[in-house]
Amino acid sequence: MRTRVVADPLATVRNLGVLAHVDAGKTTVTERILYLTGATYKRGEVHDGTTVTDFDPQERDRGITIFAAAVSCDWDGHRINLIDTPGHVDFSDEVERSLRVLDGAVAVFDGVAGVEPQSESVWRRADRHGVPRVAFVNKMDRAGADLDAVVAAIRARLHPVALPVQLPIGAEDGFRGVVDLVRMRALVWDGGGAPVREEPVPEELLPEARRRRALLEETVAGLHPGALEEFCAAPAGAALSDGTLALALRELTLSGAAVVVLCGAAYRDRGVEPLLDAVVAYLPSPLDVPAAARAAARAADPAAPLVALAFKVSATATGRLTYVRLYAGTLRKGDAVLDAGAGRVERAGRILRVQADRHAEVDRAVAGDIVALVGLKAARAGATLCAPDAPVVLEPPSPAEPVVSVAVEARRSADAGRLATALARLTEEDPSLSVRADAETGQTLLSGMGELHLEVAVEKLRRDHGLAVAAGRPQVAYRETVVRGVRGVLYRHVKQDGGAGQFAHVVLDVEPLDGEGFAFGSSVTGGRVPREYVRAVEAGCRDALAAGPLGGHPVTGLRVTLTDGATHPKDSSELAFRAAGRLGLRAALAACAMALLEPVAEVTVTAPDEAAGAVLGDLAARRGRVTGSVARAGTVVVTATVPLAEVFGYATRLRGRTHGRGTFTARPAGYAPAP
Repeated sequence: MRTRVVADPLATVRNLGVLAHVDAGKTTVTERILYLTGATYKRGEVHDGTTVTDFDPQERDRGITIFAAAVSCDWDGHRINLIDTPGHVDFSDEVERSLRVLDGAVAVFDGVAGVEPQSESVWRRADRHGVPRVAFVNKMDRAGADLDAVVAAIRARLHPVALPVQLPIGAEDGFRGVVDLVRMRALVWDGGGAPVREEPVPEELLPEARRRRALLEETVAGLHPGALEEFCAAPAGAALSDGTLALALRELTLSGAAVVVLCGAAYRDRGVEPLLDAVVAYLPSPLDVPAAARAAARAADPAAPLVALAFKVSATATGRLTYVRLYAGTLRKGDAVLDAGAGRVERAGRILRVQADRHAEVDRAVAGDIVALVGLKAARAGATLCAPDAPVVLEPPSPAEPVVSVAVEARRSADAGRLATALARLTEEDPSLSVRADAETGQTLLSGMGELHLEVAVEKLRRDHGLAVAAGRPQVAYRETVVRGVRGVLYRHVKQDGGAGQFAHVVLDVEPLDGEGFAFGSSVTGGRVPREYVRAVEAGCRDALAAGPLGGHPVTGLRVTLTDGATHPKDSSELAFRAAGRLGLRAALAACAMALLEPVAEVTVTAPDEAAGAVLGDLAARRGRVTGSVARAGTVVVTATVPLAEVFGYATRLRGRTHGRGTFTARPAGYAPAP
């Protein structure tokens, strides 16, 4: 472990996440980071179920990360707060909430598979949040691993300016180190847990290393004004200094103009130390990325009024934990905090430094920290916590809309109340889950992001809450849309039953809208319908969208225009016009040509060449529309758009048709007309 003194404590903090496709090695990278920094004394392994971050029994049983886990460690005089995020698409909302509070990220890619579907998905999410990244190409010791091919795929599919700063020494099973192109040195690992050794660049690699260093300098000079100035002023044959190149790489990374690419084999302890050095050198501190603090008009300053965002809630044996990121101010044990959105003051009884499922109590947390609070009874994920005398609201992460549902019920009627409580706690911990009662069937429906997401949630009810639960086949969330609209639908709402009556007269036009959503407008002139009543009509129309005429599914993809109306001097009110809007749109929808929409998924199947025909035939039988097919080293990668209802049970069918060698991923891709 290294030590270095830095003047500003905030400059020594790195809040980062590890992002990747499932099975690219995120958790192994995290485990090696914890081991090398001295945070753990033993290497954890995913296949042995001994990892720190995959501590949940379901994660260890399934061998995948399901819940984002926060850990902390120290390297080179810096404090690194690290979040290991899930790689499976069903848990992408967990990644979304984590990205909202991170300053930087390490994107891990499989050295053989390259850019996989979920790699692309999490990369796009990081783009939306403006999170600077470095890339780590893992599994360089595997047969077929190729750094240049992965870098080319990153450039082609993710479109960043990818800047490889290392050259592998050895290939596949002979991979033993890297050439650091920034400092022109070789870093070699002897195996068996031996530390990294620094050596001169091997003679046989020196020409290639010089060529790549020159290419790196040219690319950086074309992107960075300071580097360009030195590059142009240097005499012929001279190069950028190491300090100028490192500074330019940092500034390009922080601005998002480029992404530094490193490589290694985390399972064999190779390449992790340079990755940690890159995290410290290139990724931002809270001082470099004060975006949320600026939105709150607060600096990332421990002396400023408190601003924090709650991004995760979990229930443990010791109580309810609320995970927060502090953007400004200082929080001490026992302080009162304001939940700005709810207008409620709560007290932070204890502050915990989190190491996955282990916690160490601290007396205070300052701007830039990620900690867990004990004592908050009602704060939800997305809540802004601030000083009571200086309220401010940060934009919360928006949960994704669930697309798959399953009916759940307690096997014993006496457990119905406990089930309701357990479901409420589940949705509090995971906002991408939702619970509702079906008005027609009386069933309790649990909705989520995919089949595995719901399997995990139901198993959590059984294990954590001790409930015997029966779960029905998952149902997909259908929608209804307008194919052909109607014009001039007149609806008069009149009600007189003693006392003040109700009167509202509306005329509506309904037409299809490109894409999903709902648009409302008014073309009424002459004040025939006052403005406040127009707003009431819009509210009534939105009420009517909850259940369409085909099957009671939500309605989307339509535009409603209020073209005329009339009022009564005594009996008209906002309540009457809201009722008229609701009932009038229902009548208009009954007269429209409607279509049923079903959710579809983008499915990517990887299978042996000889099974390609069987895979394509099965996708066609599932009403899939093939959008691409690529041959790659004895395998075929097929992408297709498939109705989500047809994806259930596909894993078992695919294993049977490919003799256990096929894999697939699926991610929601919107809605399409159902047959």
